[in-house]
Amino acid sequence: MTNNIEVKDLLEAGVHFGHMTRKWDPNMAPYIYMERNGIHIINLYKTAAKIEEANDALKKIAASGRKVLFVATKKQAKDIVAEKAAACNMPYITERWPGGMLTNFVTIRKAVKKMATIDRMKKDGTFLTLSKKERLQVDRLRAKLEKNLGSISDMSRLPAALFVVDIKAEHIAIKEAQKLNIPIFAMVDTNSDPRPIDFVIPSNDDASKSIDKILSHVTAAIIEGLSERKTEKDEQDDAPKEAAPKKEVAEAKATEEKATEAKATEIKE
Repeated sequence: MTNNIEVKDLLEAGVHFGHMTRKWDPNMAPYIYMERNGIHIINLYKTAAKIEEANDALKKIAASGRKVLFVATKKQAKDIVAEKAAACNMPYITERWPGGMLTNFVTIRKAVKKMATIDRMKKDGTFLTLSKKERLQVDRLRAKLEKNLGSISDMSRLPAALFVVDIKAEHIAIKEAQKLNIPIFAMVDTNSDPRPIDFVIPSNDDASKSIDKILSHVTAAIIEGLSERKTEKDEQDDAPKEAAPKKEVAEAKATEEKATEAKATEIKE
């Protein structure tokens, strides 16, 4: 398994700090350990178990060659998510969630292709044939598309799963994933309803240290899954070279057996 999940490390990262008790969602009760100074404290043993459960599932998704889309548009999570998702070669959304990103994926893909078209125009010289004003407009459009969709340019089909930081902030993304039955993995704080989430990781989704710690574990599992996939592919590429002679031997043997049977039949007759 990936790096072991130590409760002590989670504690040091402040993963256990929930929201004020007056803001809590009663559905988070099973994950709350106690109340201290008007703040709910999350049970980190349950958090560690949930991280392991999520990691097993994410590892399998990565090993199957499918993508996990990371979503975090809140200020303290944006940079961390962008860095961690890029490190494991997964798409991410850290700017405003584009409405219809999942439910109207065809249109989003068209916008991504528009970026590629602009890039081609710049390479083949077509861009220089435009007027100064048109070039400026195209550059602005390219910059806007890059900001909002650049991180998903390699995502040619719908993701196999969503990983969300703060389900309240990303409620539109969650609704779209639910409509399409896309599994949702999420960091869920004590002020949120965990019921729509398939893989709940009860944790502090406000502190950057906490977000960094959870994402480090999650992306390590994805990297492990990708590594297993690569190893499997390499073994498959080598296998035919060894298998070919065996196949030829088997075919020759079968031909020989048929010839022997035919001879035996002739002798009998």
